[in-house]
Amino acid sequence: MVKNRQLSKSISDAAWTQFRSWVEYCRKVFGVVTVTVPPHYTSQNCLNCEEVIKKSLSSRTHTCYHFGHIQDRDGNAARNILEKALSTVGHMEINA
Repeated sequence: MVKNRQLSKSISDAAWTQFRSWVEYCRKVFGVVTVTVPPHYTSQNCLNCEEVIKKSLSSRTHTCYHFGHIQDRDGNAARNILEKALSTVGHMEINA
């Protein structure tokens, strides 16, 4: 269904909305802190030097030319998302 050009964006948005509602539900039931992090540039920002290193979607490796840091693109994005989430934990209100 996602290959349908007219409906693909709506279907993808609905799937992420459903996923987020499940996460919010689990947060309430189990009392776990969740943090929403904007995913913009998380795969392009270098975790070591914080420079934006542009790459195409087909490029699966993150290579920092400043420090020679080489990592899987998804691993770099995951670490950037974790860093963003941990930096906001102390600045948010927790409703438990």
